[in-house]
Amino acid sequence: MNEQMSQVKILLLEDDDGDAKAISRAFKKAKIANPIIRAVDGIDGLEILKGENGKEKLEPPYVLLVDINMPRMDGLEFIEHLRQDEQLKQSVIFILSTSKNEEDKHKAYELNVAGYIYKETAGSDFLNLVDLMKMYWRIVELPKIRQ
Repeated sequence: MNEQMSQVKILLLEDDDGDAKAISRAFKKAKIANPIIRAVDGIDGLEILKGENGKEKLEPPYVLLVDINMPRMDGLEFIEHLRQDEQLKQSVIFILSTSKNEEDKHKAYELNVAGYIYKETAGSDFLNLVDLMKMYWRIVELPKIRQ
């Protein structure tokens, strides 16, 4: 993994404790030591990215793994907010969801997500997701987020 990618933080927006733990375990098992910061919904994610409501601001570089179905603010609403924010609109986002709804998939790609991954396809231990992230980090150069 190149030096830039070893500094990348992962913001995981996931309301399910079991899925969040499985993702964290899979990353550790694959020896990916990048910090994983968890938000339980879109509102929590925005507060972390902006450093609001007493949350420490997540500084770039980061990649977001976003579930669609969450309480308060779902993943697609969260991404819509990001894309309208000058400081956050360049965020690299992967959808990680159980939703196979074609409308969800179309809307996600219209919001310029980097990929849409079905949780079942990623596997119960999420190792395929981890492999995807390792490959992504090996070949992709992320832009510096404008401040």
